[in-house]
Amino acid sequence: MTDSPLARWERYNGTVLAVASLLYLASYAVRVLGHGLPGAVRDLCLAVTLASWAVFALDYGVRKRLSGQRWPRFVRTHWLDTVVLVLPLLRPVRIVQAYETVQAHHDRPRLALHARVITYAGVSVTLLGFAGSLALYQQERTAPGADIVTYGDAVWFTCTTLSTVGYGDLAPVTPLGRLIAVGVMACGLALLGAVTGTFSSWLLQVFAREGERPPGNSPGASDGKD
Repeated sequence: MTDSPLARWERYNGTVLAVASLLYLASYAVRVLGHGLPGAVRDLCLAVTLASWAVFALDYGVRKRLSGQRWPRFVRTHWLDTVVLVLPLLRPVRIVQAYETVQAHHDRPRLALHARVITYAGVSVTLLGFAGSLALYQQERTAPGADIVTYGDAVWFTCTTLSTVGYGDLAPVTPLGRLIAVGVMACGLALLGAVTGTFSSWLLQVFAREGERPPGNSPGASDGKD
């Protein structure tokens, strides 16, 4: 069976999207953290950031054309692509999605479903935490009366928020900073729920297999006869 044009496009551009996501994250980090860098370097990083967004926009347009769907249906069926295109904070998630697409099309051995969910959730938390702390630091560092004035403060706040602990010792004061914090909260709840549900499902399967195993086949059973 031959692949559809959309499937072929997704297979060939998966690596390109992953590279574009990494370039976006790296250039954005340099722009936010490199306060003393020359203007030419910062302009170059801005150009790389805009170019990575252009790659995502081009991919989105090609997917829409190859799918043959109308805009409302395409947005519903490709909601992650739509969100990533609109919200740069979530762009690193494309790295995980692109890797999964490439692995699927190359028929390489992959982890079991439960292990993949936990692994991808961990990678997503790391990438989103890094991007979220950068965005939060950029918005809060010069705000009057801000609590988050260093990148370390932003990392600490993002970690406590993603883990749903929320000590309350730091809090954003700008409207955009608070909006970013809400997004981090939502991502933390969703990823924590995915990991917890997957781990619980795996435990239930293990207990079910143990319950179905005949007594003579239990790991502690003796193989010899009395």
